[in-house]
Amino acid sequence: MDELIGRLVANVGVDKATAITAVGIILQFLAKEGPADKVQQLIDKLPGAEAAIQSAGEDSGSGGMFGGGVMAAGTRMMAAGLSMGQVQAVTRETINYAREKLGEDAVGEIVGAIPGLGQFV
Repeated sequence: MDELIGRLVANVGVDKATAITAVGIILQFLAKEGPADKVQQLIDKLPGAEAAIQSAGEDSGSGGMFGGGVMAAGTRMMAAGLSMGQVQAVTRETINYAREKLGEDAVGEIVGAIPGLGQFV
C-alpha cells in the first residue's frame, strides 16, 4: 500500500492523507459493487488496504440524486479534496496498481462487473 500511496503522491500530486482516503473510498466502492471474492483477493494482496478502508470513513450509501456507484464514489473523493481530474487519475493509478498485484484477468472481472467503471480506467 505504501508503494501505491507514494505513486499517487508523486504522479497525481495529492498529499499522503488524501491519497490514503481516496484509495480507501475506491476499495470500499469495489467491495460494495464488485464480485466479493475477487475484491477480497485484491484487498488481501494490498497490505494496509483494510486500514485505508477504515480511514475513508463510512460510505453512507444513499447516493443522492446520482444514485450510488461510480458517481457516488467520485463525489466522496471530491469531498475529500480531489478535483475531478485527480479523481480520475487516482482511480486509474489504483486500478493499474491492482492489475500489477492481482493480475489483468481478475481485475478485468472486477472492472467489467461494475457499470460505468470501465470508462474511468
